[in-house]
Amino acid sequence: MRLSLVTLVSVLGLWLPAAQASDAGCPPVVQMPTAQQLQEARAAAKDRGAMWRLRKDGRTSYLYGTVHVGKLAWTAPGPQLQAAVAATEVIAVEIDPTAPGFMAEVQAAQAKGAKLQLTREEQARLDAEADAACLPRTALAALHPVMQAVTYVSLAGRRDGLDPAFAQEAVLLGAAQALKRPIVALESVASQLALLVPADAGEARAMLQLTLDGLKNQESRTALRRIGQAWERGDLDAMDSPAKLCDCVPTEQEVALMRRMNDDRNPGLADRIAEEHGKGKPVLAAVGTLHMTGPKALPRLLQERGFEVERVAY
Repeated sequence: MRLSLVTLVSVLGLWLPAAQASDAGCPPVVQMPTAQQLQEARAAAKDRGAMWRLRKDGRTSYLYGTVHVGKLAWTAPGPQLQAAVAATEVIAVEIDPTAPGFMAEVQAAQAKGAKLQLTREEQARLDAEADAACLPRTALAALHPVMQAVTYVSLAGRRDGLDPAFAQEAVLLGAAQALKRPIVALESVASQLALLVPADAGEARAMLQLTLDGLKNQESRTALRRIGQAWERGDLDAMDSPAKLCDCVPTEQEVALMRRMNDDRNPGLADRIAEEHGKGKPVLAAVGTLHMTGPKALPRLLQERGFEVERVAY
């Protein structure tokens, strides 16, 4: 599994299309859960992932590591996550796809990326991924080619029961809306897409080829499965270095990509979490779990910003 595919998974947004009706050979399509399924999920609910208490200025906020794909069983929060939701007043996520004008921001941000004139081979490879995902070949036409490929990465896990419809962020955003809690974005759509869709044409084409290669070789699917398993166990040690993530000796280019997409974003994320906490209301900040690892792990950076940081025991 190459490192670059894992980093792409770690920063996937939530502007993903619905899959088509399932045909022979197609992955399962998410259906609206029945009342019985929801009851069963709640009955079997347990805490997954990793969470930290953040104490400062007499208030307690929480930091929760998420994954951008999931399973129906994961949508029922465990007792510790339920307690964190009840004890906070604001839900903070990387980006907020429920915000007014969100898709307009996506389109504006994509327009700043390099304009790629696809070769016949590149278009054929994208078409093949649409077929594999059981989507019409024009379903993602409004997205930049790199974002099309990244979206196919997010859908690759459906054959293993991992679907973006069950992402932890979606669950928490739903809870925030039901409880009428304020939702704040820790980053902008523009900043995230600038990483995924470079303005330089050579870099953008290299990102496209890298992502398509990972899809063809099934590395994307393996990456999603591996991250999902580690997240479910709360096993940060399995993700705390580039070498462990890719089960390889990463190249300098891959290490640099990991640093740019993960480590380099963490100081800004830590600043925004501290800023929201400083406004006087306790916050539940939900951020991709890879941001909790490495030399610039968010818990460490928040500790440097004056927080008392304690991992919540499950």
